[in-house]
Amino acid sequence: MAGAKLDPIDRHILAELQADGRMTNVELARRVGISAPPCLRRVRTLEESGFIRGYHADVNPRELGFEVQVFAMVGLSSQAEADLSAFEQKCREWPLVRECHMLNGEIDFILKCVAPDLSTFQTFLTEELTAAPKVASVKTSLVIRGAKNEPAVPFEVLEERLSRSA
Repeated sequence: MAGAKLDPIDRHILAELQADGRMTNVELARRVGISAPPCLRRVRTLEESGFIRGYHADVNPRELGFEVQVFAMVGLSSQAEADLSAFEQKCREWPLVRECHMLNGEIDFILKCVAPDLSTFQTFLTEELTAAPKVASVKTSLVIRGAKNEPAVPFEVLEERLSRSA
């Protein structure tokens, strides 16, 4: 289990930074119960090891004028690795696509898209997404409202699992 490679202090650091990535190192050290220099060394090690991928502001898309959120389920005509990789690369290039996940089952990919309005999304859908090489089908669902948006991982579940296996 990957989470078991970290000690409880490292997991506590990650949980605290996940909740508030803007806190100072001194505050973080106080919360996890160690002094500031070793705390900073641990954070740098967690960054270098890939446990921390970056620090981001949680921006409200609707407040910025992105009124439309759509999930697009995409089926490709080929599941050859080269075609899957080419589609993933295309998704990285499209600004409206904010998330792209390959799935197993009836559809190959699910995309989370945002747009300022329905017209902008429709143009993207008809001129770019459905026109992309090897795209055989696209089914879309417009988000009416969101009930939960929590990109963080639930550390309490990990801690409970680790304590049961100890």
